[in-house]
Amino acid sequence: MRQLVLNELVKIYSLVRSYIGFALITILMPLILWGYGAGTNFTAQQMEESLSSMFIISGNPFNGYTAAYFILNFFWVHVPFLIALVGGDVFAGEEANGTFRIYAIRPVSRLSIFLSKVIATLIYTLSLIAYIAIMSLGLGILWHGGGDMLVFQDGILILEGKEAFRRFILAYGLSLMNMALVGGIAIFFSSMVRNAVGPVIGTMAVVILGVAVSTMPFEAFDSIRPYLFTTYFRNWEEAFFEPIPWGSLRLSILNIMGFTSVFLAASYLIFRRKDILS
Repeated sequence: MRQLVLNELVKIYSLVRSYIGFALITILMPLILWGYGAGTNFTAQQMEESLSSMFIISGNPFNGYTAAYFILNFFWVHVPFLIALVGGDVFAGEEANGTFRIYAIRPVSRLSIFLSKVIATLIYTLSLIAYIAIMSLGLGILWHGGGDMLVFQDGILILEGKEAFRRFILAYGLSLMNMALVGGIAIFFSSMVRNAVGPVIGTMAVVILGVAVSTMPFEAFDSIRPYLFTTYFRNWEEAFFEPIPWGSLRLSILNIMGFTSVFLAASYLIFRRKDILS
């Protein structure tokens, strides 16, 4: 299994499309952090003057932690596309290149082949989320410094620096689970077709439709939202609530894991029945 996973990782990281996300993050993060710093100087001064009589704030309240929180709000909508680019190619790419037949007749079970592709996709997803964390939180702290973090949650919540860092670890972990689900959806579509473009479009169509229904403030959608996986995509925000709503987080994690399991199980059933002769 280890060798199979290594083979899949070599395939993934040998494709140019696998580095689109990393290149985009490398370019955008410094620009966002620069714009964030340029636009918050006056706001920070006003905020410090209004809060100084009530709170003791260590450093600039608009620091690297707050910048990383702002970036999380922005990037969680766009990262699914970057995951779909890779997840949508793991099976469809093999068929399009004609290598699937050779791969499938080797003395290795289809379950092992399937698991190796899933694990490799998960590792790629982990590497992308880790890079986002380094470029947003790490670079943000280096650029704008640390200190207390402001969270606007039913008012103003101030988190001490060390506590804020722990909350970010939880938030990135939840984001990883959410993006793993997106990878599972991309694998599902990839297992059905022979062209890698279709799975990417299909995955993004499902995600965009789910996000639209989950976020539109219409009462007619209230009964549908609990059954949509995108309803739980903003669970990372709860990592910054005080106190942390562990009950709600556990429910969202179980739902995300359930949706991921369903998509991967369906993908495996399709892959197991694939005809290598046609």
